[in-house]
Amino acid sequence: MSGPDDLENDANIEDRKFYRAEQEAGFVESAPTETPQTLHPAYRLAFHDTEFLLRDELRPVRFQLELLKTEMLLDEAGVGSMLVMYGSARIPPPEAAAVALEGAKDLPVEERLVIERLAEKAKYYGEAYKLARLVSEKGIIEQGKRQFVICSGGGPSIMEAANRGASDAGAESVGLNIVLPHEQAPNPYVTPYLSFQFHYFALRKMHFLMRARAVAVFPGGFGTFDEMFELLTLIQTGKMKPIPVLLFGKEFWTRVIDFGALAREGVISPEDLKLFTWCETAEEAWGHIAEFYNINPNPGRMR
Repeated sequence: MSGPDDLENDANIEDRKFYRAEQEAGFVESAPTETPQTLHPAYRLAFHDTEFLLRDELRPVRFQLELLKTEMLLDEAGVGSMLVMYGSARIPPPEAAAVALEGAKDLPVEERLVIERLAEKAKYYGEAYKLARLVSEKGIIEQGKRQFVICSGGGPSIMEAANRGASDAGAESVGLNIVLPHEQAPNPYVTPYLSFQFHYFALRKMHFLMRARAVAVFPGGFGTFDEMFELLTLIQTGKMKPIPVLLFGKEFWTRVIDFGALAREGVISPEDLKLFTWCETAEEAWGHIAEFYNINPNPGRMR
């Protein structure tokens, strides 16, 4: 490790003239003196003082750190844009759906019906996988940056299908996990150095959309609704430029949300119903994305 003499004797005019924070922290750790003053938390370097950083007054700093860390690492990884994929954490993969149905035979009717409905939606795990794999295999690169990199919430089910599809295509993918009271580990298909964890939902949602050039929304619950409606609101209000918003599963969405009623009630415009596009298959979704951006839908790997 360099010491004070290195600065005094360095005649290179281009070199930095102050120690890096990492070096300064090393000086502190190697200091032999232990006194009541040096042992007190007040004496710690602020950026090494976790107790200080976790104080309520430091919330704006923590916001900035969560924004910067992910932004810097995605930029360093050459991620130019992302295809973001939202969806339920509860829909089983097709191979698990049959097992779940078998196990539900002796359950009370209402419980069995819930499992049957989830099993019906297992096809969307397959479509999420196919869309992620299809887009990842295109290998689109523009201006030296990778485009339409798959990004999910990093969890199970639809999110897992997205990262799994990219992984099986030999491509890297992003996972944006959130700290929850119950354990939530990243699914094993997220690229490790593109696997991020957030404390603040707001910062996580910012990162979903900052690089999003298309968003595929699969059947889901409160979290999926939250993310989808925030996206639609941003586009509707002009805070965000239009991008392809692809809703998979028209039968599901029109059963749980009466979009037309919102327009008939006058709380949205009929034109707002054009902010999203219905999809059922991966090929159909990619076709809409390719048309929107004037991309050859079948170019092979692009460089």
